[in-house]
Amino acid sequence: MKNRLKVRPTKNTLLSLRRQIVSLQHGHDLLERKRELLTRLVHQRLRKYRELRLTVSQALQGAYHWLSIAHMRMGSTQLRQAVLGQKPVLSVYILPRSSIGVEYPTVSVESAPLLPIGLMWTDASFDEARSRMTEIAMLLAQLGEAETALWRLLTEQRKTQKRVNALKYNVIPRYRTTIRYIESVLSEEERDTLFQLKVMREQAETVDGI
Repeated sequence: MKNRLKVRPTKNTLLSLRRQIVSLQHGHDLLERKRELLTRLVHQRLRKYRELRLTVSQALQGAYHWLSIAHMRMGSTQLRQAVLGQKPVLSVYILPRSSIGVEYPTVSVESAPLLPIGLMWTDASFDEARSRMTEIAMLLAQLGEAETALWRLLTEQRKTQKRVNALKYNVIPRYRTTIRYIESVLSEEERDTLFQLKVMREQAETVDGI
């Protein structure tokens, strides 16, 4: 039968399978708890990710609004000249983090003060656009961290769900079916042995009576 393990129906096999099914059930319970924790984390991360994504979307609209004003007032040539030689104002640090066995990066961003640009043709909208773009870069770093963590947790949650289902609906039932089969075979063998002993005893009594 496909739903039964291919093993010999012996007492040693029966004892071994009983020990194994206890371990399998324990593993199933652990995976089930892990799946529940991962599901809870995924929902929490998803809610925060949606909130952060909305914040980024709104901040992008404001930043591009000021950038378009600066572009209109200064022109593309002056904008390019204004940013030439400027040092990065953001420092990004990426460190690994682990949660329930799932590793994902944590991103921290530090911003240096924006230095004034000593050009006569710069406009106030340019400074506002710089400030907004710096904020956007920091938000995008947070969004990248949130999205990476969310997808890795979601992937692990799906893998764990598959393992739980495999144990619950395939592996453990096959072990239980095999155990019942072996118990049935051993019980039948025991009845046959008892019947043979009874017959032998009756034959021996008949011989003694003669």
